[in-house]
Amino acid sequence: MTTCKGKDLGGLLLPASLKAQIQLWLKEDVPSFDYGGFVVGDEIKEAKLLGKSPGILAGRPFFQAVFDEVGCEVEWLKSDGDTIAPICVVAKVRGPVRRILLGERLGLNIITRASGIASQASRLRALATKAGWKGQVAGTRKTTPGFRSVEKYALLVGGVSTHRMDLSAMVMLKDNHVWSTGSITKSVKSAQRVAGFSTMIEVECRSVEEALEAATAGAQIIMLDNFKPGKELFDAAAAVKAKFPHVKIEASGGIREHTVASYFNENIDVLSMGALTQGYGALDFSLKITRD
Repeated sequence: MTTCKGKDLGGLLLPASLKAQIQLWLKEDVPSFDYGGFVVGDEIKEAKLLGKSPGILAGRPFFQAVFDEVGCEVEWLKSDGDTIAPICVVAKVRGPVRRILLGERLGLNIITRASGIASQASRLRALATKAGWKGQVAGTRKTTPGFRSVEKYALLVGGVSTHRMDLSAMVMLKDNHVWSTGSITKSVKSAQRVAGFSTMIEVECRSVEEALEAATAGAQIIMLDNFKPGKELFDAAAAVKAKFPHVKIEASGGIREHTVASYFNENIDVLSMGALTQGYGALDFSLKITRD
């Protein structure tokens, strides 16, 4: 079970949507004949999912759904969020050998990538905790098309925020929105007409003046985009907070694991990073059928 303050994160996933996604991925992997499956047949076998590199396990619900779909049983020995060290048995898969091999690569593709994201996210969350910073590290919408639910889920397992799930989750007005309407104020006022009271509005700002205009217009979140960490960023954040203490300040633009600590500041509420879902390294897993 994947837990977040005692709650199962797997429960966030709609079973029907998860099943449909897995079916689509399987169809992509086997569009016609399963030649290798014909070779090995239907003898019942057991395979061990082996964790072969250190990190944080993530992706269980997706891996489970793959093998549910192909008709195999999975016995889990580790939970999402667990720290794993090589070489350990994470799970055991049992079923007809051709069906184990049918789901093998898809299951591994998911869990290696999800665990890589969760591991990086966990390291970043640990850096923030060690520094005593109370804000949130967040992954952006720079996700892999078709793989967003896995990547966003893995961020949560790793202990960071998902930021926006999609374009419907929050209004983010970036430079192209502002240039298209003519001003930040016009963009915010237009967004307010459709967002109502329940959807927050964020504006990407390149200067203190833009940030103050956005806050004055009614934006609840100000993104200070591509500000240099240190005095430039911290002074801008302090200036906005001094006049609009209720507004959340987000810093974004080129933040990496080795530089994230330089952005920690009491006036920064969120650090958003595309690198969480673009620059991660996959963990090494393998699925090995037990030899008689």
